Amino acid sequence: MVTQFDDKGKIFTQVIAKKPVQVVIQTVRHVIRGTVHVRATERVIDELNLSGQFIAVTDANVLDDQGNPIYTCDFVTLNKEQIIWIIPDDEIHQDLG
Repeated sequence: MVTQFDDKGKIFTQVIAKKPVQVVIQTVRHVIRGTVHVRATERVIDELNLSGQFIAVTDANVLDDQGNPIYTCDFVTLNKEQIIWIIPDDEIHQDLG
């Protein structure tokens, strides 16, 4: 990241524009519905492929086996190794529930 200083010492950094993507995530134990923020020109898979062990999910609802909410939170970090699959909401074509 590039950092710039003005003559008064104020610090300026580049801002990375991200877009919110509503997703459904199947983990080893739960389903999580929430928002993943990805760079404006990229896809969810690109965010998952970035280095780092965790992915941030905002406005998260953690659901039990029956689809009932057991936790809700504004922010959760999810270990990428626990993700079985992830589907952006706009990619879901049929709800079998």
